[in-house]
Amino acid sequence: MTDNPTSLPQNTPRRDYSRAAAWALLCSWTEGESLRKHALGVEACVAAYGLAEADRLGLTGPARDALLNLYATTALLHDFDYERHPSLDEHPFVGVSELERQGWPAELRTAILGHATYSGVPRVTHLDKVLFACDELSGFLTACALVKPTRSIHEVEPRNVRKKLKDKAFARGVNREDVYLGAQELGVDLEEHIAFCLAAMQLRAADLGLTGTPPA
Repeated sequence: MTDNPTSLPQNTPRRDYSRAAAWALLCSWTEGESLRKHALGVEACVAAYGLAEADRLGLTGPARDALLNLYATTALLHDFDYERHPSLDEHPFVGVSELERQGWPAELRTAILGHATYSGVPRVTHLDKVLFACDELSGFLTACALVKPTRSIHEVEPRNVRKKLKDKAFARGVNREDVYLGAQELGVDLEEHIAFCLAAMQLRAADLGLTGTPPA
């Protein structure tokens, strides 16, 4: 199947590659609330970088919309197969095969493959690097919020995130090396990257369930 939906034969039904379609696909494969929230957290960060990239390129109109949609949908779908296929042999390969079958863009599929360091797929484009840089960090920022008495991401501060990264006993499941490497590949200072992603997630706090609750 062609990677470009606009070049499909005239008698081939057009598929929906919108953010809404990506969310529906994610939810159809993923029942766990935490994994869905992770996708939303990564989307918040990746979409914010996409917006900055669209501004840098001076994109407007359909071209701008297409780039923003690509960044958002890539983030939402990067782990959509993980609940069903969590092994290194299957994730993200099974998911990417399904995305290819459905005709999702090649740029999206390549970035998803690249976010798994063991896939052997290099991270070349801005999207590739952004997805990798935001994946582990987004989860770490969520962990930083959840240990606050109010469980609010608005109380998380970049300097404290940097300190917690050095604490190997905290959020053990987060790969610190990926966090450091992600910022390096993206060409941004780590603290700047943390602050950028934190601000993006704070704007989406309600979607992420991290607006906070009064302490008991």
